[in-house]
Amino acid sequence: MARMFVDGDDLVVHLTWREKAAARGGDLRVPLTAVCRVTVEPDWWRALRGAPQRGISIPGTLCIGTRSHHAGTDFVAIRSGRPLVCVELRPSAPFRLLAVSVPTRAEAQATAQWLGRTAPKIDTSTPWRQPLPVPAENSAPRRLAPHTYGP
Repeated sequence: MARMFVDGDDLVVHLTWREKAAARGGDLRVPLTAVCRVTVEPDWWRALRGAPQRGISIPGTLCIGTRSHHAGTDFVAIRSGRPLVCVELRPSAPFRLLAVSVPTRAEAQATAQWLGRTAPKIDTSTPWRQPLPVPAENSAPRRLAPHTYGP
């Protein structure tokens, strides 16, 4: 099972060799300065945003790899039925969200609190993840092409 730890000035998501094969990649390293919020999500499926991009996704079982959405890319290492530690990252980071399953809720809370104390400039204004921004709508009216019927 993937685990998070701090190595120097980086947050590292260490994957098992099976998870590396499933994700088609290796361990992730993100600067601690890119971390803006750390939360615990008890419902594993709530962290899944967008469409699978790279990795493996078995509905209702697990999802390991990257997921793409209009606001960027997330990295997930999720197993169903387990709580998650969700790490929101600033736009300068390669991902917008890191979501990693942990065995128990107590371990998830401990990991989130520890990361919250370790990373500088954490936003503690709310204990919940922030929603994705809504893509800007075009204010110009949409014109339909004229339709002709018959010969």
